Amino acid sequence: MDDGDSRTSAPSTAAEPDPEPEPAEQLIVDIVEDAGDWSGFAPTTAAIMAAVNAVAESTEIALERSEATVVLSSDAVVRDLNLTYRQQDKPTNVLSFPAPSLPADLRPDRKMLGDIVLAAETVISEAQALAIPPVHHLQHLVVHGLLHLLGYDHLTDAQAAEMERLETKLLSRIGVADPYAEPAL
Repeated sequence: MDDGDSRTSAPSTAAEPDPEPEPAEQLIVDIVEDAGDWSGFAPTTAAIMAAVNAVAESTEIALERSEATVVLSSDAVVRDLNLTYRQQDKPTNVLSFPAPSLPADLRPDRKMLGDIVLAAETVISEAQALAIPPVHHLQHLVVHGLLHLLGYDHLTDAQAAEMERLETKLLSRIGVADPYAEPAL
């Protein structure tokens, strides 16, 4: 099927290593609409893919050919997941579920990173409270969730500082203001 991509490449020889995959090929993300009203984030798919591409294009992140899923859900679903997996009986904005490691002989050609689940109502209410565009908050949480799936965390002050620095840098590439900056008075 012709997808309109006019790029061509020369066949590789045994002496030449395969070229690095394009960023969009490095990280494939499936978007699943599960529950919740996501109309306030339109264009949702384009916003999510901009955040994904910012991660994929980063030279600071060691990214294998990877795949993840972004699940657009509701507070009710996320609350159930949060209770089941984190023993917290409340919704949250985003949950990340890393995929289990597979033995070498069972690994597909892409590394499965895992799933990111977002709660529409919480994301929108947080964006309103922060006085930022909901789509920017969505993009921040997608980047945040992907970084978790890639092994970043914020359990210590040093980890949090590194993760926040990287999030801010990635988000700036897509025109999203520093989510950790103090609001101007």
